[in-house]
Amino acid sequence: MSQSFYYHSFTCSFVVGFLDPSESLALLSLLCFSLPVFNRPQAVDPRNGSTVTYFILVGFEQSSPSTRALLFALFLALYSLAMAMNGLIIFITWTDPRLSSPMYFFLGHLSFLDICFITTTIPQMLVHLLVKNHTVSFASCMTQMYLVFCMGVAECILLAFMAYDRYVAICHPLNYAQIMSQQVCVRLVGTAWFFGLINGIFLEYISFRNPFCKGNHIENFFCEAPIVIALACGDLLFSMKAIFADAVVVLLSPMVLIVVSYARILSSILGRASSSGRGKTFSTCASHLTVVILLYTSAMFSYMNPRSTHGPDKDKPFSLLYTIITPMCNPVIYSFRNREMKGAMVRALGRAGLAQAESV
Repeated sequence: MSQSFYYHSFTCSFVVGFLDPSESLALLSLLCFSLPVFNRPQAVDPRNGSTVTYFILVGFEQSSPSTRALLFALFLALYSLAMAMNGLIIFITWTDPRLSSPMYFFLGHLSFLDICFITTTIPQMLVHLLVKNHTVSFASCMTQMYLVFCMGVAECILLAFMAYDRYVAICHPLNYAQIMSQQVCVRLVGTAWFFGLINGIFLEYISFRNPFCKGNHIENFFCEAPIVIALACGDLLFSMKAIFADAVVVLLSPMVLIVVSYARILSSILGRASSSGRGKTFSTCASHLTVVILLYTSAMFSYMNPRSTHGPDKDKPFSLLYTIITPMCNPVIYSFRNREMKGAMVRALGRAGLAQAESV
């Protein structure tokens, strides 16, 4: 203990010795149990000594009310459209017996992932565009980051498996049913979910292993890992290196598989397809690769670039790309340009119209 503590205790004992019992008790309670403030232990936050108990999402806080109203209407329309299109794909692929091939099995799970992914960020952003209170609790921020990690990683891996499925279907059509059996498809989807769940736990630990003492303002519309890590104390270099290494595995590896799959598809088609077939294949591959490039490049900018190259004006557009634009484009690119999907939609709408007419 400090010297002031011992001096204080000695003074109490010396003075109390010259007083009667009643006066001693009063003076003892006043002096001996009122130690100096700087000797009292400070209350420590249970979360690894962090002094931050909530975060403030700056997002579009500095925009004018008219701009926020316009953004609210725009993002609400995009969110509703993405939910409706992905929900329709899930309904069709899981109810129409004609869509039983592996491609539609993967499409249904991709749409489900897209719905989960956009729901973790966009509803909160819509609320913050309307209200002035942009605070989120520590636990809410942790939960949101885990869900973003989990869904994002699972979608990256699933897109790679979908590209491999197209490669097998086009380049090895005779062995397609054997290679891409139902058991294999279930295992591939399970692998994507498993890596998403496990990777989310790892990234969550890396992001919150240090206490937070550099403020609580997050310059984005959701809790994004690199921005949150920058608010922590301690060895941030290790955390950023771990995030970078993880991004190399979960972003670059699936992207390489996707590029190689589509390159082999194109080389195979060029050797044996007619000019019209080549044009259709080129169009399909180009549209698929466009969505992949949008998703992977925006995620790479957020998680693989040095923090010095980041900023609010740069982070938000890239975050919007992979949180709402890509989930909205996936149904259009992968499904609505497909003849069988169009036919299934017509049949589904016809059944719905018939059921409505019978009910009337």
